Amino acid sequence: MIFEEKTISSDRIYEGKILNLRRDKIIDVRGKASYREIVEHGGGVAIAAVTEENRMILVRQFRKAAEKAILEVPAGKIEKGEDPIVTAARELKEETGYTAAKLEHITSFYSSVGYSEEVIHLYYAKGLSPGETDFDDNEAIDIEEYDVARLKRMVLEGEIEDAKTVAAILIVAAKEGK
Repeated sequence: MIFEEKTISSDRIYEGKILNLRRDKIIDVRGKASYREIVEHGGGVAIAAVTEENRMILVRQFRKAAEKAILEVPAGKIEKGEDPIVTAARELKEETGYTAAKLEHITSFYSSVGYSEEVIHLYYAKGLSPGETDFDDNEAIDIEEYDVARLKRMVLEGEIEDAKTVAAILIVAAKEGK
């Protein structure tokens, strides 16, 4: 049985540059008042950029939340009112230097549906042309290329820890028959 929680009230706890946090008072399945803390986020994009040689372009950067460098697909935050495909083209260029002849929307998914509204739009980038990166002032990124079949093995062996990257790799591997 599906039970839809009804919101009684909502309070903004924190307002930040990238996200907001609110606390919703709801009626739960038992008919009692309960609370849900929800991260409000404008959404993001992730790009599965694959070369003609069937190598995926990834970035490695230090992530404070994980306290280590993480291997990821290029990704970024959607600016208010921006079309996600525009964000995808911009982030691919900024983080890797590449431009794509074709950006295909693959899917959209919630990053962590238990507490966040964030939706990530995943794009498949083909027909890549190299160029110059344009990192944000506070970014330090290494660009790496891997064979798609190797990346799939890395996912299955637990070497890839970022959820959007796991999704991108497995979808591309399925599309490419790897």
